[in-house]
Amino acid sequence: MTDPTTGDFDLAERQALRRVGGLSTELQDVTEVENRQIRLEQVVLVGVWTQGTVASAERSLHELARLAETAGAVVLEGLIQRRDRPDPSTYIGSGKAQELSRIVAQTDADTVICDGELTPGQLRNLEEVVKVKVVDRTWLILDIFAQHARSRAGKAQVALAQMQYLLPRLRGWGESLSRQAGGRAGGATGGVGTRGPGETKIETDRRRIRSQMTRLRRDLANFDRIGKTQRSGRRRAGVPAVALAGYTNAGKSSLLNAITGAGVLVDDALFATLDPTVRRTRTPGGRDYTLADTVGFVRHLPHHLVEAFRSTLAEVIEGDVIVHVVDASDDDVAGQMSAVRAVLSEIGAGDVREVVVLNKTDLIDDVALTVLRAREPDAVVVSAATGAGIDGLLAAIEQALPRSTEEVDVRVPFTRGDLLARAHRDGDVLSETHDEH
Repeated sequence: MTDPTTGDFDLAERQALRRVGGLSTELQDVTEVENRQIRLEQVVLVGVWTQGTVASAERSLHELARLAETAGAVVLEGLIQRRDRPDPSTYIGSGKAQELSRIVAQTDADTVICDGELTPGQLRNLEEVVKVKVVDRTWLILDIFAQHARSRAGKAQVALAQMQYLLPRLRGWGESLSRQAGGRAGGATGGVGTRGPGETKIETDRRRIRSQMTRLRRDLANFDRIGKTQRSGRRRAGVPAVALAGYTNAGKSSLLNAITGAGVLVDDALFATLDPTVRRTRTPGGRDYTLADTVGFVRHLPHHLVEAFRSTLAEVIEGDVIVHVVDASDDDVAGQMSAVRAVLSEIGAGDVREVVVLNKTDLIDDVALTVLRAREPDAVVVSAATGAGIDGLLAAIEQALPRSTEEVDVRVPFTRGDLLARAHRDGDVLSETHDEH
């Protein structure tokens, strides 16, 4: 008697470690990489697919490929494996690790990048099998941030996140595990109280990293105080704050430039913006507000990064309005929006008033736009590249800005036109009459 589930098992096995097409970037122009901080690497990507569809798993690996390209690597192969959960020892299981090792050898790759955050044991065990360097998605994102950070605060935030990640993953190799013996241990001479095993090199590294982390936290606390002083100054002046937030490469910097003419860096790359840019601008009705461009989010954004960048994300947390910028041309708009809202909730900004903006609508057809409008009926449709819809966005921002709930009845002399202008700029004028005084 045949087992009716055999076909399902065969299908699962066939999809256990399957290639994802269209990932290789080997023949693309990579001349710009010479300006980056890491050497060009040949990489193989591997992901574990635990839930959802094959399409969603492949989409995640394509995003990992873009991250790898942004870091300066050439993608040779992409593989996904169907499992109920990642293998606790090697992430993909011992048999598939051997298969991955053969693919690495065939492609002459020098790095394997895993689409997830691996434990120290998984990293070590997988490296022992494939015989090349293994990094995970978290470290890849941290590496990109390290390349793109420009300000002192940004560099300190990235360094802290990297150290938080590295601390439990420190390993000793060969001589690095030898003890720094004290006293007469190992034949050395010394005084009273100096004899003993000393400490291992790895313990010294950990102590040094903890010391550096303490210094970085102190520096970041100072940067945070400066930021709080600047934000409180704007609060005292009665200027509301609007923050641009969204998935990486959704077009936030392009929108900032379109609205304020800020001239900030715009690049078709992931995490092109790390350091926040704040510009003061005015609504069509003449009300002043600040508009902040912030770091983009991504699926599975490393927790270390969220914690380290909390002071930078304060522009979002303490904002009066969040303009949620969405790349309308992406294949998974709903997934990107969900990922962004998950991060906003994690940092405590889930309750801030939100204006959804569908950007890059010049890259999609009318049918796709109609579907998106049905999914997000209150969204504003714009194209930062062409300028279409910017006026509607400005009107939506003006409508979303907080307004005073206190009603005031005042008489203003004709000689104080400045007070009348301020009333129109900072409040809502319900009625206005003119008399002889």
